[in-house]
Amino acid sequence: MKKLLTILFCALVALTLCSCHKDDPYKTYNVTVSLEYPVGSEFTAVAGVTVTAKNTTNEMEYSSVTDANGTAVLAVVAGMYDISAFETRASAGTAVSFNGIKSGVTVTKDWEKNPLPVNVTMIESEAKQIIIKEVYIGGCPKNDGSGSFAYDKYMVLYNNSPIDADLKNLCIAIPLPYNSSGTNNDYVNGVLSYESQHKVPAGHGYWSFGTNAPILKPYSQVVVVIAGAIDNTQTYVNSVDLSDASYYPCYDPESGYNNTSWYPVPSEKIPTSQYLKAYKYGSGNGWTTSVASPAFFIFITPDGVTPQSFFEDTSNENLYNNLAVMKRKWVPTDWVIDAVEGFKIGATNNQKRLIAEVDAGNIPFINNKGYSIYRNIDKAATEAYPGNTGKLVSGYSLGTSDVEGGTTDPSGLDAEASIKNGAVIIFMDTNNSTNDYHMRKQAALRK
Repeated sequence: MKKLLTILFCALVALTLCSCHKDDPYKTYNVTVSLEYPVGSEFTAVAGVTVTAKNTTNEMEYSSVTDANGTAVLAVVAGMYDISAFETRASAGTAVSFNGIKSGVTVTKDWEKNPLPVNVTMIESEAKQIIIKEVYIGGCPKNDGSGSFAYDKYMVLYNNSPIDADLKNLCIAIPLPYNSSGTNNDYVNGVLSYESQHKVPAGHGYWSFGTNAPILKPYSQVVVVIAGAIDNTQTYVNSVDLSDASYYPCYDPESGYNNTSWYPVPSEKIPTSQYLKAYKYGSGNGWTTSVASPAFFIFITPDGVTPQSFFEDTSNENLYNNLAVMKRKWVPTDWVIDAVEGFKIGATNNQKRLIAEVDAGNIPFINNKGYSIYRNIDKAATEAYPGNTGKLVSGYSLGTSDVEGGTTDPSGLDAEASIKNGAVIIFMDTNNSTNDYHMRKQAALRK
């Protein structure tokens, strides 16, 4: 009996000693994580960034937020972890994302005695925050089919990011020459002469939101009425009602853009505080845009430069083909945040006006039909967005694949119907109009 008790006692001692060497499954250990930002980036550590530790065995997650020095302390149980962080910030119309991960961080019972610093290197990447979602510019058939009506133009800007977008210094411009067809005198040996200079021409004027610019919430839009901020459907049933109180009209008669066909007095529903300001330096009483091969770009002036001071600086002016009526200003490409270029379907000599650094492709277009140029959906990103399950509408039918030279959204999703259904849409943004847009049979604002 005494021998049996001795054996049991020894076994208990051995078990106790063994358990002392095992990790307590309920004990937590503080892991200090420091986020390291790229050298030379305009962004540095900030408070409030979520840092997550995911257990690679049981997938349990623990999280904390950084302090002002970019340091977070996570209380985790023993195990092996992948520690990651993600954040998005905004700079001059661009959404700047930071991703970082440190894999294989092993936390054991020895962590308290010998805690190891965990440094997570944050990788910086840029994505356009504000994009051109839609351009309706080519006009629609008149009621009796005798011709077309083209004074009902608009553009939709969209915040394609998860953070607020400030439109204060955003400007809307077009290149010169107006059309993709015809001789383009900017080409020298088959290359645009300004390509190596990293700039693009803004033709005869541009528009800006000014001090009353809206703040665009994530994945929301603003409509800019380029011409005809009234209910045009009262005269032409195939047209668009552009009298909505939320719209922002290009209306500034004092600038010299005072052609009343283009710029009738906007609907009284629209507050005057929402009128865009024109910066006119070319000839003519209207901001002439191509209806057959439209091209637009949006840019934001950097710190220290305002739309007004850029306008007043005459050193950046140039005459296209030495024509006084074709004055333009050079906009540095690093100011440009988005662009779209249309080519006229059926033309034999289409040539790009925007360099590849701004837009590497083109979208075929037909005017006078009521068609618009509409952004394609990033299907993978949109389907993965939290909360979109059951809200996305498939079976998109407003593409123009049945038209010679026409296109459609390859995602097969209906953006407008999905938005009405409560979904969040993330649009394609590859810096290439060929990939990013299609020709839509009906303007999205048409009821």
